[in-house]
Amino acid sequence: MFNLSLPRQEIRIATAFTKKRINYPPKSYLNSQMKKIPVKQIAPAHSEQSAAGRFSIRSLEQVMGAGDMMHELHRHNFYFILAVEKGSGMHEIDFVKFKVQDHSLFILRPGQVHRLELKAGSKGYLLEFDPAFYQPKDRISDQRWKKATGKNYCEVEAARFRKLYLILAMVFGEFTAREEGYAEAIRANFDLFFIEWIRQSKEPGRTSGSENNYTQDRYEELMRLLETNIGTKKNVPDYTGLLNLSAYQLNAITKTTVGKTVSELINEQIVLEAKRYLLATSSQVKEIADQLGYEDPSYFVRFFKKQTGFSPEAFRKNFK
Repeated sequence: MFNLSLPRQEIRIATAFTKKRINYPPKSYLNSQMKKIPVKQIAPAHSEQSAAGRFSIRSLEQVMGAGDMMHELHRHNFYFILAVEKGSGMHEIDFVKFKVQDHSLFILRPGQVHRLELKAGSKGYLLEFDPAFYQPKDRISDQRWKKATGKNYCEVEAARFRKLYLILAMVFGEFTAREEGYAEAIRANFDLFFIEWIRQSKEPGRTSGSENNYTQDRYEELMRLLETNIGTKKNVPDYTGLLNLSAYQLNAITKTTVGKTVSELINEQIVLEAKRYLLATSSQVKEIADQLGYEDPSYFVRFFKKQTGFSPEAFRKNFK
């Protein structure tokens, strides 16, 4: 319930029979009451901070000690890589659950919401770094990096996993020793790691060539724009303008890549962000609607129910 002593905006509503005065808290107050999804930072004690960004790598043995690891829903403002050589548990990323098992690899982008459970005795590496630390310098490496970070989970054969794991072991050694040029050596190993990751992530039957690369690049650019702008931009023209493409061209790209229209992808991103707030915070539905750019909470409720089959409150009750 709102504190009635706070300043209020007054809105007069006229009907055929009477006039009523309804007092609403100002939008600035609603925003101040919005429960934010917990955001984790890279712990200074475990990382190296420089003008070139922050980076950390730890073994799971260091992180977990002798007990289980349980991280409740939260989001990061950095990239997160988890490589499990041996272990078990559950990793939920944007409400998609993955089984953690031997030879599991995960990559999370800044802003994604996840929950992680690992059983005692798990072995592997956990890497955290901000966008300033690793930025590919050429177009091909940048394309590879974007493709790699577009896939949260990679199933890897044992022999292939050892190759990837060896690269991370080199990174761990460089970070531990911190000899001359170690940061550059870590970035060079990252280049090798993501080359190998992409080799693991290729989809059967996928074609190659410049036309396919262009289509994939524009699709990935659209998805990044959706992640960062969905609170203020919900219409197809918003994104065709940002990408300098016609609606026909952008729809052709999304249909070729994932078999969906731009409107469908926009709706999916709105629902995803709403789910993040519903399950990771205790914010009221009207506060979440406001955060997502809906002036009318009832419209947001109808939209969410149409897309998911649940009202926001029912979704929170059933899945939290």
